[in-house]
Amino acid sequence: MSEPKSPTPTPGDTYKGWLFKWTNYIKGYQRRWFVLSNGLLSYYRTQAEMGHTCRGTINLATANIAVEDSCNFVISNGGAQTYHLKASSEVERQRWITALELAKAKAVQMQAESDDSGDDFPAVSPNSGQGGECRNTEIQSTLRTLNSKVEDLATCNDLIVKHGSALQRSLSELEGLRVAVDMGEKVKQVTERATLFRITSNAMINACRDFLSMAQSHSKRWQKALQTEREQRIRLEETLEQLAKQHNHLERAFRGATVLPPSFSNPALGNKGGVSGKADASDEDDDNEFFDAMEEPAEFITVPADPKYHRRSGSNISGISSETGTDDQSFDELSLASNPESPQPLELEPVRQRRTRIPDKPNYYLNLWSIMKNCIGKELSKIPMPVNFNEPLSMLQRLSEDLEYYELLDKAAKSHSSLEQMCYVAAFTVSSYSTTVHRTGKPFNPLLGETFELDRHRECGYRSLCEQVSHHPPAAAHHAFSEKGWTLRQEITLASKFRGKYLSIMPLGSIQCIFEKSNNHYSWKKVTTTVHNIIVGKLWIDQSGEIDVVNHKTGDRCHLKFAPYSYFSRDVPRKVTGVVTDKDGKAHYVLSGTWDEKMEFSKIMQSSKGENGTEGKQRTVYQTLKAKEIWRKNPLPEGAENMYYFSSLALTLNEPEEGVAPTDSRRRPDQRLMEEGHWDEANAEKQRLEEKQRSTRREREREAVKAASSPEEGRTTESEIVFSMGLIFLFCFVCICLIFLSDVVSIHLLSIFVGLGVSCLSFSTPSSLNAKLSLRLRSMTRL
Repeated sequence: MSEPKSPTPTPGDTYKGWLFKWTNYIKGYQRRWFVLSNGLLSYYRTQAEMGHTCRGTINLATANIAVEDSCNFVISNGGAQTYHLKASSEVERQRWITALELAKAKAVQMQAESDDSGDDFPAVSPNSGQGGECRNTEIQSTLRTLNSKVEDLATCNDLIVKHGSALQRSLSELEGLRVAVDMGEKVKQVTERATLFRITSNAMINACRDFLSMAQSHSKRWQKALQTEREQRIRLEETLEQLAKQHNHLERAFRGATVLPPSFSNPALGNKGGVSGKADASDEDDDNEFFDAMEEPAEFITVPADPKYHRRSGSNISGISSETGTDDQSFDELSLASNPESPQPLELEPVRQRRTRIPDKPNYYLNLWSIMKNCIGKELSKIPMPVNFNEPLSMLQRLSEDLEYYELLDKAAKSHSSLEQMCYVAAFTVSSYSTTVHRTGKPFNPLLGETFELDRHRECGYRSLCEQVSHHPPAAAHHAFSEKGWTLRQEITLASKFRGKYLSIMPLGSIQCIFEKSNNHYSWKKVTTTVHNIIVGKLWIDQSGEIDVVNHKTGDRCHLKFAPYSYFSRDVPRKVTGVVTDKDGKAHYVLSGTWDEKMEFSKIMQSSKGENGTEGKQRTVYQTLKAKEIWRKNPLPEGAENMYYFSSLALTLNEPEEGVAPTDSRRRPDQRLMEEGHWDEANAEKQRLEEKQRSTRREREREAVKAASSPEEGRTTESEIVFSMGLIFLFCFVCICLIFLSDVVSIHLLSIFVGLGVSCLSFSTPSSLNAKLSLRLRSMTRL
């Protein structure tokens, strides 16, 4: 059965018909019912949806209409909305184009007239979703129509007053006439004015009827919508009341619950390898494929502890202060107050003003899948990528970005308690991921021997140096030290896997942090970074895995868990939880927050054994004090979305500076060209540098092989001389002995002797010498 044809619309105020609209790469073009009315183009899945569900609306007054080919055309209003449409034939496409152009011209004219009159109604704030947008545009259209009707009524009222006054004057003049000759002309004039009055009155009556009918019809709809909103509000209030009751019930049932995995209650775990090693091993499994993470039971819940703990002295909280009420002080105040050597404020020398902007990112379109589809299963470092997918920073500069929240290490250096210091170090570990939430661009792969020096001694008190020490596999070394008494170093190499739908990046290597005053030595590893929606959709980044921060001097440990994002989880996205324990496995602090916003800590006051978990394992319950904020992400600079979402520190990393090394990342020409917006030149320069590095690497490999083989050849030459002399003396002696024998037996004996000599020499001489000696013996035999 053939599909019914869509009605052929006629250009005018209302235009309806079927069109094919582009949805996505999976479904392609889908058939939709489009309605053009009052300068607005709306679409629905079916004609039956016109009364209740609008899928989307675009205002033609600010839209651009472009024709792609015989059947396709595009409608866009500047980037916020874009419709890729396709008609069934070229004739139908031309009809739609004509109707859209006429509607656009009329909408622009109406908008100009309304702007001139100054009677525009304030726009209704748009609701979320296309249904709310369609409803708002419908209300605005109705208000404009009612406004025009009111204007018509005002015009008719003016005409009625005018014609009524003229008619009254004519009647007065008619009454004053006495001459019969003028009677006919005056009656004719009165009749004309009465006719005009009647026509004007009828127009006003019709306008009033239309206005009243429209107001009544829309009043019913608005009353119905208002009643629906009231019912929804009542339902929401009831739902909130139920949730409040459930929350109160759960809080009473699990008062003070802080549930932890049993691994933290086992002291022996601190002496073994961290859990992060298991996570790395599982991430590196070739047969692993990423699936959406299922919701897991919460590791712990922090609620206020018993009020008696709040009356304890401050020594129970920080281990240093003996004043009461210290639980209401911030964590920073405790550490600073406990340090008698806190520096007094000094006059600061004028420092260099760093830049706060870089050129905006050009809007160049490039299909990522067209490049990545041939790279499935390969290492990310071996995939040739254009700069369109990069950001104008090197990987060495990205490593230096870990120091953005160096203040946490400064505060940790001032802390006298190793457990408090552990909290600061753990917060610093989490803070290094805060800049990655929107940073989907790939940093430049450093060239072998490339360096990056970050000198912030005058502003921040630290200096940092990174160097690329290996090309394949890529590996970098980073060293930073501060005058506040801490040193940070890390050796990082990356292992990556591209599986089509997502890209996993597994950092290998460890990070070390040493504090001079306490001589505490901390180490930890990084978690796995996953880039999603490689094929279809908007790229987004997630961090998942576990980190063990270990104090090698005291045995303290902080176990951090980065929860992977899940559609089914009711937890906060990008959640991070952790517990600080001492060498005996006793928990002292709880850390919680998100890796893209903030982290908080809570002091544990009491622990007890709780009920069995979902897997039948007994869990530990902790009572904690009120949570305190230990770290919060700095806001991004204004216009960051046009500057690769760089932070304030990242904007300054590639700023040209005097006196840096010739190998510094700031001097890379391809990276500089990309930052300035010259992407074509940057791609060409990047390809030139990479090819030069490959040729240099091949030359080094040849030189290494040559250098390794040269000593062996020298030893072969010396051995050849010794064996050649011995062979000559031996051969001469045998020939002298056999010179007196002239029969056939002597000749056979001579040939056998030469063969035995060659065999014996083959066991004791190098292969290159064997060939030479064999040739000499055979030539001597023939002689």
